[in-house]
Amino acid sequence: MRKFDSFFIGLLLFSMFFGAGNLIFPPFLGAQSGTAFWLAMIGFVLTAVGLPLVVLFAIARVKGGIQAIGNRVHPVFSTIFMVIVYLSIGPFLAIPRNANVAFEMGLMPLPFMNGTDTTIVLLLFSFVFFLLVYLISLNPTNLERYLGRFITPILLVAIVILCIVSFMQLDGKFLAPTGGYEAGAFFKGFLEGYNTMDALAALAFGIVILTSIRQRGVSDEKQLKGYMLKASLIAGTLLATVYVSLGIVGGKMAINGEFADGTQILSAVSFNLFGNSGTVLIGLIFTLACFTTVVGLTSACGQYFSKLIPKANYKTVVLVTTLIGFTLTNMGLSQILKVSVPFLVTAYPLTIVLIVLTFFHHQFKGSRNVYVSALSFAGVFAVISGLNAFGINLGPIETVRSVLPLASVGLEWVVPALFGTIIGVVFAKIGGQAKAVSIERTG
Repeated sequence: MRKFDSFFIGLLLFSMFFGAGNLIFPPFLGAQSGTAFWLAMIGFVLTAVGLPLVVLFAIARVKGGIQAIGNRVHPVFSTIFMVIVYLSIGPFLAIPRNANVAFEMGLMPLPFMNGTDTTIVLLLFSFVFFLLVYLISLNPTNLERYLGRFITPILLVAIVILCIVSFMQLDGKFLAPTGGYEAGAFFKGFLEGYNTMDALAALAFGIVILTSIRQRGVSDEKQLKGYMLKASLIAGTLLATVYVSLGIVGGKMAINGEFADGTQILSAVSFNLFGNSGTVLIGLIFTLACFTTVVGLTSACGQYFSKLIPKANYKTVVLVTTLIGFTLTNMGLSQILKVSVPFLVTAYPLTIVLIVLTFFHHQFKGSRNVYVSALSFAGVFAVISGLNAFGINLGPIETVRSVLPLASVGLEWVVPALFGTIIGVVFAKIGGQAKAVSIERTG
């Protein structure tokens, strides 16, 4: 690899992570957390930056990547889990969400859009959007060149301009916390980090980054890990810096009134500072951020499913992914978002437990009992929480969930996961001792 390749691959990784949610959630967190901003932001960064990096490190540590990690539970579990993750962060959830946000923030606020038929305009916009996604995604070797070297620098410059001018011009003070940040700001921020979906995206992006590194002639496993680590740290540093900056902007804007979400905050601050030019600036930021993420997710789906299904080649999967994304985008953002939160509440605990166990794999000698037991206990309560987020009241079961430690901050699965891990370790030791006795008697 050449001298600056790691840097540009880091920019590629940043561009794939940095999508709609990464723009929307930090300023809203800043506005609501107020004087508890730093506690809330630390929690947010842990799950929105730290957890994705840990996932990437875990993937780099294990030969065979996330599929091999899932196989430690069971090959069937691994396949089902990864298919659900790829479909969710791909064509059925994250891709249409990003395309919709790009439309609503990049095109709809422009003056000439007043009075137009949004249905027809969305159809035309999404057609052009997904056509470009398809063309760039067709060749994975182009991703680092287009996303890492051209689009991402433009995106970063636009964000830097917005943030620096905001810091200089906005003099609003942080207000008292609201919106659930009054108590337990850290845990509230921790859970908000789920909404970026980046920990799940990291499961998919790992294969894209490793492919990009291998295409530069790197085959040694130790070197692969090193370059993955460098790229991940570059992307993580940029993400954390942008999150904190956008959060501070949101905190300074809170004095100007109530905002429904982060898009309103960013739209207001950009218009207040730059007028109509600000509308174009924030539209450019959202469009580029969403576009790069959709390209990354489309390529990741293409690489995964073309390997999973022998008869499906990469280009065919990319075409199907863009067609599904295009279709669902035209169904509207509100319908997509109704599904996202319950899914994230269910999927994140399983991902966290699986990745954490990976780092202690050698301590419990890789026993499948530990993986199965920990994920089973955590999974039960993750599913219950997901159903609850859908608005389904499970009666007595919900009562049991609500009295568990950390339930008040949405982390009721933690204790069951620890309990399941302990049980798994005990069974692993009993099984090991029984096997040793059997060998001794046979001998």
